Amino acid sequence: MTSITAQIEADLKERPAPVATGTFPEVNTEQTPDGAFRRQRNWFTKRFGDGPGQVRPEPGRYYLLGSTGCGWNRRQLIIRRLLGLTEALPYVLLTGRDEQGWRLAAHGHDLIDRFGSDQLNSFYERTDPGYRGRGTSPTVIDRETGLVVTNNYHLLGLDLETAWKPFHAPGAPDLYPEDLRPEIDLLNQQLFDDINNGTYKVIFATNPGAAAAAKGIFEARLADYDFRLASRRYLFGDRLTDSDVRLFQTLSSYERSYRPRIATILGEEETAHLQDYPNLWAYARDLFANGFADEHEQYFLGLVPGPSGDHLAGGFVPDGYPLPDPADDLAAWRRPHGRETLTGSPLYSGPGGGGSYELWHLL
Repeated sequence: MTSITAQIEADLKERPAPVATGTFPEVNTEQTPDGAFRRQRNWFTKRFGDGPGQVRPEPGRYYLLGSTGCGWNRRQLIIRRLLGLTEALPYVLLTGRDEQGWRLAAHGHDLIDRFGSDQLNSFYERTDPGYRGRGTSPTVIDRETGLVVTNNYHLLGLDLETAWKPFHAPGAPDLYPEDLRPEIDLLNQQLFDDINNGTYKVIFATNPGAAAAAKGIFEARLADYDFRLASRRYLFGDRLTDSDVRLFQTLSSYERSYRPRIATILGEEETAHLQDYPNLWAYARDLFANGFADEHEQYFLGLVPGPSGDHLAGGFVPDGYPLPDPADDLAAWRRPHGRETLTGSPLYSGPGGGGSYELWHLL
């Protein structure tokens, strides 16, 4: 383990006690009348770019704040690393959440000294004194003004892939190729609704019927992608794209975080494992082997221990739930995936197929 990981472990041990799952703000405020979970909208939605009302990218001026255990944030960390933006957009760890919201780690930045608070919500209130929602992971803050630029995790990655392109490392992949953008946009919407947010729709539902419906949709979508990936290395054939990052964010934390809670709600035998989808599981291992989970992310995924020898457990794991041995899980992730020779077509019958994307204008 590196000294940075040792510092992270120390920061986590000083964090406030986590809010109990049953009292998360999501459960209290983000429900439909029939008991289904409906996530709050993002409040700060400025885009990076050089257009009217946009924020011009400037290496070193902005901080990415987030919890490495948060899939919405881990998505940005993957993109940032693949594109070589780790120095251009420094990262500040959010170490825990209590009734006052997320807290900033005390190390690796100057925000607390400059603006007098380690509470993420204080930066939201500084930006908009009338804001009454919760600060979310990830958030981008202007380090000069202390103001929030965006908490729109839907579009932040796309901005890093496009507006920040002048600062990409030589040879960085084009994760948002122009010819595929309409179909990527529609697939990303499906990924969010059915996969990324699909697990939360089960976990945070207050109606058993809503939870069961969400689980059915989630597992049907996994089966759909399992078939898609039988003949394609990535979701769009031989090209790695933004969509692959979004799918991986959920696959990587499913077994050791989301699934235990879902199985507790709807039944162990009735809840699928990632390994039940062989092509999807091999695809996830392929991405894992190609830089989609660095040492720090593996620690937050519960796969590697901190310097103390302790492992983190996923935020949704019920007390006493028998997780597999993390060393065994890590060994499974490192097994050969055998997908190196796959290419495949970007054409598929899913969202955007047959030109239906022409009917939609998402961005």
